[in-house]
Amino acid sequence: MKRTLLTFAALAALSVPAAAEDLSVVGSWSGLPLHKQFEAPFWSETLPKASGGKLNVSLTTHNQMNLGVGDVFRLLGDGVYDVAMTVADYAVADAPELEGLDVPLLALTADEARKMVDAARPMVADIYKTRFNSHVLAIAPYPPQVVFCNKEIKDLDSLKGLKVRASGRMTAKFLEALGAEGVNVNFAEVPGALQKGVVDCAVTGAGSGYSAGWWEVSTHLLPIPLGGWDSVVTAVNLDKWNSLGAETRALIESKIKTDFEDPAWSVAQGALVNDIACLTGNSECASGETRSMTLVEVSQADFDKARSILEGEVLPEWAKRAGSEWAERWNSSVGKTVGVTVSAK
Repeated sequence: MKRTLLTFAALAALSVPAAAEDLSVVGSWSGLPLHKQFEAPFWSETLPKASGGKLNVSLTTHNQMNLGVGDVFRLLGDGVYDVAMTVADYAVADAPELEGLDVPLLALTADEARKMVDAARPMVADIYKTRFNSHVLAIAPYPPQVVFCNKEIKDLDSLKGLKVRASGRMTAKFLEALGAEGVNVNFAEVPGALQKGVVDCAVTGAGSGYSAGWWEVSTHLLPIPLGGWDSVVTAVNLDKWNSLGAETRALIESKIKTDFEDPAWSVAQGALVNDIACLTGNSECASGETRSMTLVEVSQADFDKARSILEGEVLPEWAKRAGSEWAERWNSSVGKTVGVTVSAK
């Protein structure tokens, strides 16, 4: 009888479905295309469905939580939530070596940018593990970070002497080397800063600027990628990650690549062309109404000058901050991909 009861109890335990795993997820800017088109559908619908109900996802965004952007990954490492995604450049105060992920002006197309990201990924994974107690799940792009100005400009040299909101630390260093003043302004505060003259220009993705209405307070658009591609890193708290079963981890990594990361990259180049059209009216806008910003053509001389400043001043200065070990890792990964070598000496 006792054996029968034990057998029955064991069978009953096997018949009870395992409890669903809860994931608290903090996304990037809620109003921008990356979140609306890719992040929100993936975490709210695609992944829970693919898990067969084994994963419950609670999704919000860092701006909806009123988090400081520099706190997103720091709090992730502390276990305040399970998964977070935001621009890597927001975390460089804690990890200066992370600036090497999104170097401006080295990638002029989405394909080139993804090759850089793929080359940098092992380095980025180590940075997040060490600095933020986190495991990197994905790296997706915002569109190239271009220049919106509320002053008449004709070329790259026109930025000299102007106050320009930078999208990241390396971009700010570039602007300073160019003779402009790099200014730190939160993304949400940029329209007011442009309108009041706190800044003359501001760097962000063309699509981000379109969605956020920067065309209302800007007159000229210079489509040179001064801010790189503003890579958005998705990471999971390492303790949470290690607590998940191997099957669940494999599912998340597989689905996030095929249903989030790859699709985000696949539309990146076309999105840039469309976003410029939407902002300037130079061709048909597939996203909504066209605006009437003046499109400033970028010359080869602009690219050559920018690249010279980047390689001669900006990258060496970063290498000194990050240290020789990280500079060497960058040279053997990203640098090798784009044909650039930097020295920390």
